[in-house]
Amino acid sequence: MAEHESVWSDLQGVAFSQGYLDAGGARTRYLHAGDIDKPALVLLHGSGGHAEAYVRNLEAHAEHFSTWSIDMLGHGYTDKPGHPLEIRHYVEHLLAFLDAIDAARAHISGESLGGWVAARLAADHGERVERLVLNTAGGSQADPEVMKRIVTLSMAAAEDPSWETVQARITWLMADKTKGYDDIVASRQRVYRQPGFVSAMRDIMALQDPEIRARNLLGPAEYGAITAPTLVVWTSDDPTADVAEGRRIASMIPGARFEVMPGCGHWPQYEDPKTFNRLHIDFLLGR
Repeated sequence: MAEHESVWSDLQGVAFSQGYLDAGGARTRYLHAGDIDKPALVLLHGSGGHAEAYVRNLEAHAEHFSTWSIDMLGHGYTDKPGHPLEIRHYVEHLLAFLDAIDAARAHISGESLGGWVAARLAADHGERVERLVLNTAGGSQADPEVMKRIVTLSMAAAEDPSWETVQARITWLMADKTKGYDDIVASRQRVYRQPGFVSAMRDIMALQDPEIRARNLLGPAEYGAITAPTLVVWTSDDPTADVAEGRRIASMIPGARFEVMPGCGHWPQYEDPKTFNRLHIDFLLGR
């Protein structure tokens, strides 16, 4: 019998907190689990996303890390700066967040846009990164069809956050198209119904503009500058890029480890949390 998927049931029994802190002047929302004295781990969602992308990972990681899943700049319930967002803006915000939680160094794990930001941080500020995970990460290429699809689905959901438009945006991410992902859809629908979110989504979509994207892309020089131990996670059914692209990213990072998760799309941490948590924690612990 199929079980109803619920954000609350994913967190039920988990000792976690939700709150806000000031990160460089931006009121920043977070979910936190784990002893604050443990090594810091920051989890970064994808474009148009929010902290709930990691609800199925907080409990397992809290055993080992002070685990933070944040709404990135301009996303979720974090402040919207009111201008097109490029990678340097996200990196500056992430650095300010690390300062706000008193983390001189942290493990950084990013999915999609979050992986793009994490890689740029590791390339430019390696002294702040303990270990790095790039999970179906963006930033290595500019595929016009994928970019167009992201803009179309995202703007449709923001301009008319009906159940159908938001569900279409979520389902596109997933390998299993038969599920409704009702609770994630409901969570995101509420985010997208905030006043002014259409403008915020346009700012988020800036990186899908070919000219803006071109100056933010990462190549051999940037990936090659990463010194933190790195895990690149890809999936069999990622809608943004195939396994070969993930392998190419890993090949540019000195000593990077590469893993493919079968039966998953763009959210392996949600679609197969048991496998993801095992791979992720083993890597972060150096096992």
